[in-house]
Amino acid sequence: MFPETAKQLSAKIDRLISASLISPGSALLFVDDGSRDNTWGLIEKYHSQNPLVFNGIKLSKNTGHQNALLSGLLFVKDHADVTITIDADLQNDVDAVDKMLEAYCAGSKIVLGVRSNRKDDGFFKRINVRFFYCLMHLFNTGLVQDHSEFRLMDREAVNALAEYGETDLFLRGIIPNLGYETGIVYYEVKKRFAGKSKSTFWKLLKIAITGIASSGKMYTRKKHRPKYRIEKILFSPEACK
Repeated sequence: MFPETAKQLSAKIDRLISASLISPGSALLFVDDGSRDNTWGLIEKYHSQNPLVFNGIKLSKNTGHQNALLSGLLFVKDHADVTITIDADLQNDVDAVDKMLEAYCAGSKIVLGVRSNRKDDGFFKRINVRFFYCLMHLFNTGLVQDHSEFRLMDREAVNALAEYGETDLFLRGIIPNLGYETGIVYYEVKKRFAGKSKSTFWKLLKIAITGIASSGKMYTRKKHRPKYRIEKILFSPEACK
């Protein structure tokens, strides 16, 4: 899956540069969340071939989706004016990035990618997702329905996120409530290129509990220990310039 992800994302960067929507120094940062396969080896290979585009950080162990995302955001916050987070399974529509950038140029400091429908979800997944959002709305978390982690943030918004000290961050709940001008871009979910969805009722329930705790109803304060540790870094000093 990684080679196809790298191919599509690097091609998108080339098109955006040609359209003058992003600067020629724009780059990719892959976060390896303590994988046990050859993911990091592939990141090393692509970085060696084109260090100005392909960069990566490897976490010392699996820390979970939220902390992996946070590690990438905080790593690049001093290098990039704008960051866009996207999952590697290629279900997020990379072509929606163009509209995100247009919304940013129009004044939005945060732009949320929101799926336009769930027509391809199975019956039980739709039921689980409906329960999840009902629970989140019940506790007034401010969660935007059908928004995952596909979003644009400018540097000011990322710096504001960096100030949060909770141990269990629920980014989908926190980021829309940072108070910055926020835009929404709708997109259709693509068929998963490889692998299977790991979403289950119990995982959604765990996410919901974390989201409620992180929304301001029940804060889980920082325990003075890191959320993640970066074990290896592949980052060209010329990237993001």
